[in-house]
Amino acid sequence: MKPMANFPPSDGSMQSHEPREEDARPASGVELSDLELVRRAQRGERGAFDLLVLRYQHKVIKLVARLLRDPTEAEDVAQEAFVKAYRALGSFRGDSAFYTWLYRIAVNTARNAMASRQRRPLDYEADLSETEQSAVESRMRHTDTPEATVLSDEIHQTVNRAVADLPEDLRTAIILREAEGLSYEEIAAAMDCPVGTVRSRIFRAREAIDRSLKPLLD
Repeated sequence: MKPMANFPPSDGSMQSHEPREEDARPASGVELSDLELVRRAQRGERGAFDLLVLRYQHKVIKLVARLLRDPTEAEDVAQEAFVKAYRALGSFRGDSAFYTWLYRIAVNTARNAMASRQRRPLDYEADLSETEQSAVESRMRHTDTPEATVLSDEIHQTVNRAVADLPEDLRTAIILREAEGLSYEEIAAAMDCPVGTVRSRIFRAREAIDRSLKPLLD
């Protein structure tokens, strides 16, 4: 898949030269690490940042779509996040993983998009985590019956609604944990808060989801 259209910006936000194809490719054919690509991009090799976009654009678009609950706008907001990351790349020191730093920018960009439109976005699609799915299935005696199929559909719809109704900070934390698979430390870096706060938010989010599921599973 090609990098996003109209990217990177050509407004002089970073000093750069026209990249050669070999600039961002290791001679050995081994894939370059994120940090090495970042360092090359910081030196002005725009082709190196193109590779970072290719590496993470699917994940960022998916994350933004989940946060906005509006997939039709996800690509535009994700592109804005990449532009912000490109312009701020000079400040990246490598203290955290590049994708954690990028996720933080994506989360903040999605929040700004929601605030600026002054509306509640629609159509969020959440999936049960593997752990939640196993717990649900263990409580369903006959998973191949029509009744079980209906119950499974109701459970997914209930989880979707429960996640969509969470406060923004809880929803972001549970999405980063269950949908994106980030560790508590990575979520803390992405959300710019202590790890203890992340644990509390995820615990409260799961409690809210459990309360919504309880009538179906009793």
